[in-house]
Amino acid sequence: MRVNPNMVPDILADLQQSQSQLNTYLQEVSTGKSVTEPSDNPTASAEMVQNTIETADVDQYTQNVTNVLSNAQTASSALSSVVTSLNQAVSLGTEGANGTNSSSNLATLAQQVQSILTSVVSDANTSVEGAYLFGGTASTSAPYTADSSSSSGYTYNGNNDTNSVAVGDSLSIQVNLPGSQIFSSSSNSVLGALSSLVSALQSGNTSQISTATTAVSSAINTVSQAQGFYSNVESQLNSQETVLQQDTVTLSSQATNLVGVNEATAATELSQAETDNSAALAAAAKVLPNTLLNYLSVPT
Repeated sequence: MRVNPNMVPDILADLQQSQSQLNTYLQEVSTGKSVTEPSDNPTASAEMVQNTIETADVDQYTQNVTNVLSNAQTASSALSSVVTSLNQAVSLGTEGANGTNSSSNLATLAQQVQSILTSVVSDANTSVEGAYLFGGTASTSAPYTADSSSSSGYTYNGNNDTNSVAVGDSLSIQVNLPGSQIFSSSSNSVLGALSSLVSALQSGNTSQISTATTAVSSAINTVSQAQGFYSNVESQLNSQETVLQQDTVTLSSQATNLVGVNEATAATELSQAETDNSAALAAAAKVLPNTLLNYLSVPT
């Protein structure tokens, strides 16, 4: 009997090829990727480097939006509370200016406005996770502290600077206003107007009470404008968040197209590779023992 001397190498080559193919599909199914190193697909690998960079940028912008959006919402809520407090102070001032109040009533009204002033200062010192929102860029200490030498009774400890945050490759948004523009403006001080109203009510001078009440009413406009600023910030951030979410979906889809695998197809190919490898192993098990020496040992 003649023996094909190439049979064993051919079978071994087939076995090696089937095992390699099986390993490839096993890796694809386990990782979900068709490219695990640059040599697998140099072009796709190069494009994935850029995709990874852009994805990291979008993730950072998204985190920035999340952080400052929470701050803007909290600031807006605090200012809404201030507007409510100031409206209450205007009502109390209007009541105190009608000329029919006793000294006791005026003292009570003054105490109520003083409580409102304390509440407004508390809102002006609003913080999120230890960062004060109305101190400009000085966020580590309370913007307003009591100061008997100040006409309003409080001193501003912040600065006049603002923060801007990058939320896109070419988009930065100013995300805050310093308290000096909202609560202690030299032209229309919220704290100053409330303090003056307290003093006017304590003095019982209806003319002064009326003037101070008008100042508080004017201060409402200042706070409302600031509230409008933060509402606009929220709107911009929400809009950009939608854009970033779409960018995330697009980049993820691009990454899948570059190095991902179709799970159903990969599973089918893996099943076929397992079948082919099993067949190769079975063939090798039958043929390889029958070497040339086995044939030579059989009498002719």
